[in-house]
Amino acid sequence: MTTTGKREAASGKQDDIAAALGSLRRSRAGMLFGLALIAGMYLRALRYTPIEATQGAAQKIFYLHAPSGWVAFLAFGVVGVCSILYLILKDPRLDRLAASSAEVGVVFTTGVLLTGPIWGKPIWGTWWTWDARLTSTLFLWFIYFGYLVLRRAVLEPRQRARFCAVLGILGALLVPFIHVSVYLFRTLHPLPVVLRTDGPQLPGAMLATLLYSFTAFTVFYAMLTWHRYAQALREEQQDAWRAEEELRA
Repeated sequence: MTTTGKREAASGKQDDIAAALGSLRRSRAGMLFGLALIAGMYLRALRYTPIEATQGAAQKIFYLHAPSGWVAFLAFGVVGVCSILYLILKDPRLDRLAASSAEVGVVFTTGVLLTGPIWGKPIWGTWWTWDARLTSTLFLWFIYFGYLVLRRAVLEPRQRARFCAVLGILGALLVPFIHVSVYLFRTLHPLPVVLRTDGPQLPGAMLATLLYSFTAFTVFYAMLTWHRYAQALREEQQDAWRAEEELRA
């Protein structure tokens, strides 16, 4: 490669890194927007949504717990779809998106596992019980925590992507089982109150707040995943650029 060609290649790499940095800045703004939506949602839940008659004020955590569970399932569903497509197409962008979504999914699953006992203690009288939904959700958390550990343990990119794709697909298969577990087993968890054949079983104000919370958490998930994807892309570009500079030296 000529000196001019080398300069153009280096300039192109720097432009790519600059574009990734710009994406990072925009995703940070998006995360702040998502947090603002969640703050507005919880203000509505605390001040303008009626208190549930039997559970009292403890039910308010429902507006954090339920959307966290939805976003966790969404995140792992994205991992599963991207993993299948990666095994077919071998596109590293799909692997990067799967990894980003898995990280965010683990965060929200942790939120589910923390808010559930806080809500359950005053209602059920216990912090934890090994029923089907709780146990399988905890198992899902371990699967995707292992997924993240595997990504750190395997250094060769294509091998890492392939191994993680298989694990990501297996983990995603657990999501529909968790959803239907309340129908298959005796459990302390109530049946769904929104997605029912006879219509939602929530009063209008509660339903509106719940739908608002699902929207806010979904936006926040998208912004977090975008941010983590941009971070991963920038790190890969910087590593490749540094490796080329070392070879030239």
